[in-house]
Amino acid sequence: MQRRAPSLSLTWAFLPFVVISIVHVVLLATDNSFAAPTKLLLMPMLAIPVLVVARHLTPRITVFMLLAALLFSWLGDGAGAFFPAGPELPLMLLFFGIAHVAYILLFVRHLSTRRMPWWVLVYAAWWVAMIAALGPHTGGLLVAVALYGLVLGATAAFSTRCHPLVAVGGAFFLASDTILAFRLFLPDSLPSWSSPTVMLTYVIGQGLIIAGALVSLRRTSS
Repeated sequence: MQRRAPSLSLTWAFLPFVVISIVHVVLLATDNSFAAPTKLLLMPMLAIPVLVVARHLTPRITVFMLLAALLFSWLGDGAGAFFPAGPELPLMLLFFGIAHVAYILLFVRHLSTRRMPWWVLVYAAWWVAMIAALGPHTGGLLVAVALYGLVLGATAAFSTRCHPLVAVGGAFFLASDTILAFRLFLPDSLPSWSSPTVMLTYVIGQGLIIAGALVSLRRTSS
């Protein structure tokens, strides 16, 4: 039997992520130039709690999957900065798509505790509505956007089989990408304050997914 990492240590391990998230959203809301650099700190800060309890988690592959999801989320966050010569939006879709696949595998293989509820059909309806609304405005990215939407919807759907924190996190992640999609393809349809809202829902979603995953994995590893 493995000893649990102290709950207090895990709680404090989330503090850097919470602080940087608040700072980033505030800077973004005030149109401050330091918002971009703080964005690149978000996922590294969220990796801290994973690393704090990593030696207490089994199977070990779950640690790899969590860190892989955060790594590719980080690459998605910084696609424009890390690959200035590349096409930013397709790279974002690629990196976040890989992150979502890592989450889906984690949910299905290691975190599921219940059957998928019937109401997840709302996520299928969400995908159809998004393609209908945004499809005519995506140009050559229609296929990529449709595939990414399927993966995103699947993440939210499979999260409902996990700890409630994971399920709520999956819904927030979906909300973040929904707002972002409208900002990218129908920019005149949303007010300016939707920009910080994208990141607010994003950090809440990612934070809750990681928190719920760690709570579940620590229970099964003890």
